[in-house]
Amino acid sequence: MFGFGKKTPHQEVSASQLQALIAAGDALVVDVREVDEFAQGHIPGAINMPLSSFQASQLPHPDDKQLILNCLGGKRSAMALDKCAVAQASVNTHLAGGFGAWVQAGFPVEA
Repeated sequence: MFGFGKKTPHQEVSASQLQALIAAGDALVVDVREVDEFAQGHIPGAINMPLSSFQASQLPHPDDKQLILNCLGGKRSAMALDKCAVAQASVNTHLAGGFGAWVQAGFPVEA
């Protein structure tokens, strides 16, 4: 009921969908949490680009992979996706539930 009429351009993948994409070599994860949060644990292979200094123009070239953003719970990655949309970057997907959902699903964490 809330947000009626508001359409979000953001696509979401679940933790298990992201894990499958990573295992297949089809995803590049960009973590928008701050450096100290990232250092405490992150999705293996993720690249850290904190939201506080995030610029869509600085996103890595994903080659033939899908770029997927994540944060702790999904709010900051959605904000980063909004910045990507303004910059007309082709990134439009983030991890539903963020890193918290990844951990809760029992997937590996890298420090």
